[in-house]
Formats: sequence, C-alpha cells, structure tokens
Amino acid sequence: MTGPLDALGALDRKLVRELWRMRFQALAIAFVIAGGVAVHLLAAGMLSSLQETRRDYYEANLFADVWAPTVRAPERLTEEIRSIDGVQAAAVRIRIPALFAMAGMSAPASGEVISLPDAGEAPVNRLHLVRGRLPMPEERDGVVVLKSFADAHRLEVGDVIPVTLYGGRRVVVVTGVALSPEHVYAIAPGQFVPDDRLFGVLWMRRAILAQAVNQAGAFNEAVVRLSRNASEPAVIDALDRLLAPYGTPGAYGRTDQVSDAFVSSEIDQLTTIGRVLPPVFLLVAAFLVNMVISRLIAVQRSSIGLLKAFGYRDRDIVVHYLKLVGAITAIGVLIGGGVGVWLGQIMAGLYMEYYRFQYLLFRANPADYALVVGVAVGTVMGGAALAVRRAALLSPAEAMTPAPPPDYSKALGARITRLRLLDQQSRMILRQIVRWPWRAGMTVAGVAASGGLLIGTLAMMDGVEAMIASSFSVSNPYDVSVSFVEPRSRAALFSLSQERGVLAAEAYRVVPVRLRHGPREERTVLIGAPLDATLSRVVDRRSRTMSPHPGSLVLSRDLAATLQVDAGDTVEVEVTEGRRPLLRLPVAAVVDSYVGSSARMSIEDMNGALGEGRRISGAWLKVDPMRVEDLYVRLKEMPAIGGVGLQADAVRRLVAMLDESLGRAIFVYVGFAGLIASGVVYNTVRISFAERHRELASLRVLGFSRTDVSYILLGEVAFLTLLALPLGAAAGALLAWYLSLAMSSDLFRLPFAVAPSTFGVAAVVVLAITIAASLMVRSQIDRLDLAAALKTGE
Repeated sequence: MTGPLDALGALDRKLVRELWRMRFQALAIAFVIAGGVAVHLLAAGMLSSLQETRRDYYEANLFADVWAPTVRAPERLTEEIRSIDGVQAAAVRIRIPALFAMAGMSAPASGEVISLPDAGEAPVNRLHLVRGRLPMPEERDGVVVLKSFADAHRLEVGDVIPVTLYGGRRVVVVTGVALSPEHVYAIAPGQFVPDDRLFGVLWMRRAILAQAVNQAGAFNEAVVRLSRNASEPAVIDALDRLLAPYGTPGAYGRTDQVSDAFVSSEIDQLTTIGRVLPPVFLLVAAFLVNMVISRLIAVQRSSIGLLKAFGYRDRDIVVHYLKLVGAITAIGVLIGGGVGVWLGQIMAGLYMEYYRFQYLLFRANPADYALVVGVAVGTVMGGAALAVRRAALLSPAEAMTPAPPPDYSKALGARITRLRLLDQQSRMILRQIVRWPWRAGMTVAGVAASGGLLIGTLAMMDGVEAMIASSFSVSNPYDVSVSFVEPRSRAALFSLSQERGVLAAEAYRVVPVRLRHGPREERTVLIGAPLDATLSRVVDRRSRTMSPHPGSLVLSRDLAATLQVDAGDTVEVEVTEGRRPLLRLPVAAVVDSYVGSSARMSIEDMNGALGEGRRISGAWLKVDPMRVEDLYVRLKEMPAIGGVGLQADAVRRLVAMLDESLGRAIFVYVGFAGLIASGVVYNTVRISFAERHRELASLRVLGFSRTDVSYILLGEVAFLTLLALPLGAAAGALLAWYLSLAMSSDLFRLPFAVAPSTFGVAAVVVLAITIAASLMVRSQIDRLDLAAALKTGE
C-alpha cells in the first residue's frame, strides 16, 4: 500500500514531516504573521470601505462643496451665485436653530430646521428618504425628520413634534424620515459626540419656514457644488465678495464642515494605524523565521551534507527550506485574512452606529490583499533568506562534520565562568546567552516590541481620560450651556440666574472671525468671557487659569501653530458679523486645548470693539441637581433660547462611545501584542530545549533535579524578558507619544499621557504570557527519555 506522501518527492516528504514535527512552533510564527495581516487588512479595508462609501453617498445625494452662511440676503442673488465661475449647482435656503419638547424626556433637545424648495427636491444636499415622503407644498406643518433623531424617539410618519422656532412655538407633523449627507455625523454645535436623543434636524418647505422666521424673499445660507476643475478658494472668494453686504461670516469648504471633518478625522486615524502597527508584527515574524530556520539548519547539518553528497544541488536545498517558510507564511496569511475580514465586518457595524450612511460594507480592495501578501511574504522570506544562505554555502564534507562547540575560555565567556557570586546554573544561563548573542538580542527586541505595543495602545485610553478630565472637569465645569437665537442684553443673564435650580451663571459672547498673521489666515470663532470666569476657563498644562489681559487674546496651541504666532505677537482680527471691525490684538498666552480650537478675550473688550453694548450670545450655568428637571421645563418654554447643551450627558456619551469603539480596538491590539510575546517566547524556549535537551538529560543523569533543569532552561527567557520590560516601557512611551500626535486632528488632540498602571498592566501581561509559553515547553522536561537523549548524536 502507498501512503499519501508517496506521491511526493523525497524533499517534499521531508518538508511535510518537519512541518508536523514543529507544528506548534510553526503555528506560533503563523499567528504573528496573521496579526500583521489582520491589522493591515482591518485598517486598509476599513479605510477603503469608508472612503468609497463616503464618495458614493456624497455623489448620490449631491453633497455640497462650499457653504456660505449670511444674516439675510435677497433671493435675487441666486442666479448670480450660480453664474460664478466653477459653480456646477447652487441652492439658497434658510437654516434656523430650534428646540424640541420631546415626549418622555425632560431635557430639552436642540437642533435645526432647514428649508426645502417649495416644490421637488433640493439640487444640493439632497435627502435620502428612508420612509414616508417629502411634505406637500400646501402642508403648513409637514416636516421630514433626521433618521437618527426619529429612531431615538421612535417617531413614525404622522407623529407630532412640539418645536420652539425663532421665538415661536408650533407643532409639526412628521411626513417622512431621511438621511442627509450633511449629517453623517450628527452633533449639536460645540459637541463632539453624537447624542441622537438631544440633537435633531427637521426639513420644512421654504415658504412656510420663511414665514415662520421672518425670512420671506430672503435666505441665510447658500450651498454650492463645484465643477470638476473648479478652484474652491476662488469660488469662496467670489461668494464672500457677493454676500459681504449681507453679513456673511465667510464661506467655507468641506474641510470645515463639521460632519465631514469627523469622517475625515476617522480616515486619518485608520491611515495611522495601518502605517504603524503591521510592520511591527511582520518584522517580529521575520526574526522568528530566521531563528527557527537557523536552528533547523544547525540540527540538520549532517543531513544537508548527505543530501549534497547524493547529488542534490544548492538550489534544491534553498528551495526546500523556502517552501517550509512559504507554508508557514501561507498559513499566517490565510488566518490573518480571515480574522481581518471578520474584525472589519464588526467594525463596519460599529461605525454605522455613529456615521449615518445608507450602508457601510467592509470590503477590502484586491490591492489591499495583494499588498499585504506581498509585504508579508517579502518580509518573512527575507528573514529566512539569511539562514537558508548558510545551508547553501555548506560543502558536503563540512556539513557532515559536527559544528565546533562554543569556546568560553576567552573574553566574556571566561569572565562569566569565573563569576563565583552566581551559582552554577545561573552561569550556565549566562553562557548560553553569550553563545547566541544575536538570538538573545532579538528575543529581547521581540518581547520589548510586544510590551511597547501594549503600552502604546493602552496609553490611548490614558490620553482620552486626560483629555476628558482637562476639557470638562477642569476647563469647563459648568452643567448646562444655553445659547440664544440672537445676541441679547445682559438682562437675559440676570433672568437665567434667577431661575430655580441655577446656582451660578456666567455670560459669553461668540462672534465669527478671521485671524491673520502675515500671510497666514484662519477662520474660527472668538469667545468673549468674563476675566474672572470659573464655569469655563482656559487652563495651562498645570491646570492654572490663563485669563487674557484687557485688550489681548489667549489662543489654543494648534491655532497659534497654524498662524505661527507665540505669546507677545500681534494678530489681526477681522470680525465677520455686525459692524465687522478690524482689530489688532496682542497674544497674551498660548495654551493647550484638547477639544476644538479656541480664541478667547474679555467679554467687555469684545462688546466695546463691536460697539453693541453689553450683549451676550448665551450663558454657562451651574445647576442644583435636585432641581434640574424644573429648570429643563422652564428652558423649553423660553422662546429666546436656540440651543441647550448638557455637559453631563455629553461626557457620559463620550465615555460610552470610547469604551465601545476604542475599547474594542484596544482589546484587539492587546490580543495581537500577546501573539507577538507568545510567539517570541515559545519559539525561544522551544529552540533552546531542542538544542540543549541532550545537555539537560545529562544534567538529570548527574543528579540535577527537574527544578534545577527547568531553571537552566527557563531562566534564560526569564532573564531576557526582564531585560525587555524597561526597553518595552521606553518603546511604548515613544509609541504613545507618536500616536498622540498622529491621531490628533483639528477637532481634538490626544494628550500624551501614560499612567503608571499602564506600565504595570503591560508588564503583568507580558510576564503572564512568558510564564504560560514557558510552561508549555517545561512539561517536556518531565517527559525526557534520558537514555534516548544520551544516545543521540546531536
């Protein structure tokens, strides 16, 4: 009878037997390769899926390229806007803040109401109806509701919504539920995490909304789609000139559109992950392959000599070992590909909870698969090539001669031998490290890479916690922020401070501005606040309040970096509303701001510069938690209020989102880091055991106990692991620092923060993996066949 291996050549049969004999080592290497492949496919596939989905969704729903808000401009400008060179399509509309009194919820929900054309669909920013229909022109109270808000409140066609709109209360009727390309990431102004219960968007027919908000024959926003080769800056400049007489704060492109900015930020983070993490796995895999193949060639030295003596060429030997490496790589690529696609599908479902596309399917491009396979094969084969080359260079006579034993009589080996402070077993451990310094160094590097990856990923949570603490608990300890439909006198602050449940109230004024310094310009908002503000402060890294001196500014560091200014420099400030004054103000301080970009000055100075008297845009409130429900009822009844922000809800939502999204990602990366550590440690111990099992058996025959022999075998990897821990800590801190820079954006900046507990957790995980992998090999000591080991020729 013939077996399944008989159809193969002699070298191929040898290959299959070797793969089976070293199956656990092969799987350990394959899992490390799989980690690199999976992370690459996860990041690259999710990146391409998100980019393609965004592009298709925007094109299908005619997403705008430019927005041009204004105070009140006549409709007759519509044709002039459409005639601007580079404009493919344009629409003018009304966009108004609103409050919603939703049934079953005491807190006031805020949002906006946007006009639809009086007939048909919008030529720009078209809605995608999920259910229902657009309101008929004659339906005075018909509205379409944003799907996320409708789902959060279980709204269906025919339900009613009480709305406070521009000082008036009315009840509207839901005719349809829709997705909007402008609200893929739907958040309230000033917030950073979606809360579908507290932020909603309604769409009404133009004539009905214009009558409700006193905008008949006028608009307060133009939206534009550009032709293929149009210049966005040129179109923005033309819109600004056209709308300047009507109080425009300045047109802006997609990069400044809040929803798209968040999606772009996520894409940038995926790019960073795909650039940083996969190379770590593949380099470690290359080291493991080199280590295992080197050991295999050393063990099979005489066999290689016999094969050459029987006529096998150098090329046959090289191909044989490369096939072995190729088989291990193929297993790793297949496992990693499957895991990467599975994780990508999970992540796509998670993204759909926050990014409201019509669909988001994880689909890695063929180029992604080709790239990761090519990089994995190239890297691992490169690691194997160094070892295989040595096999090809061996002559038959040389190969059949046993390798000379290591010489410990000189230099470091002699000094180690004479270290009487150490016991005999410890000296044996050190001599083994000296015998294989390259392998010892790479083992330290591999374990350090695992620890560094653990620390770098866990430190992201430390950075997030530092960001939340600084941005909310320290800088903004208010409970409720209130914004008015339009600026009001300071009497409004007094009225709010007298409401039951309000413990403290501080006013703020917000105006859109352009900041200039030399040739550099940045569009932002300028916040005016009391110099002695306590409910919203600008603080430095030591949590010290940095108040602007009278007649000066305090800038966030990212804004200062964009303008290339520092404390003491003078900035030109062009206010783009009201009388549009042009100011020249010194920069009093530059501070770190982790959420958004900010420019702040004294509210008294701002009121004086605007020449408007003591007017405010809103207020920050400190609230008695026992009376907060009564306050919510009153706020929903105040027609002057255009928006309400609830700080505690925002923090809770942010923490929940990070626990779910970032927590899952960190769990995955911790698992992958564990693969690196287990692969390195297991292969190191396994190879050491294979090399020294005759020596260990001899020691057992000479009277050494199993514990003594285990200490000699495992002490080496324990010593190398302890050496790797501080190096891993340094590498992890460096990775955390890099990720804090690479994953920051204009929307938020991740501070560099590594808690002491993070170093401790990483060390415990690495040590636990080291112990577990070591024990897998330790059990083989108990099964040593002493007689057989002493008879072997190794």
